[in-house]
Amino acid sequence: MGIALAIAALIAMPILAYAKQRTGRQTGSKALEADARETWLCAHQSASLLIGLGLNARFGWWWADPVAGLAMVPFILWQGRSAIREARSNERD
Repeated sequence: MGIALAIAALIAMPILAYAKQRTGRQTGSKALEADARETWLCAHQSASLLIGLGLNARFGWWWADPVAGLAMVPFILWQGRSAIREARSNERD
């Protein structure tokens, strides 16, 4: 059931993130644009989960799932820094 949910998220989240991003830009909603970034992160997490589980299932690499999780850290940090910079620039405006 968990793998099916991850596959569904990997299909649905990029579509949803793109729609949120486009709508946020069109309406000027910074909150919706920020939510779109979080939705992109969810899609990347689903991909990492499936890669880690797939490598574990195919090759017996028990460590692949934790490594896939750690591979998300740079993307998470990048998104966090981007959100903080944007929030600070909005405070000055």
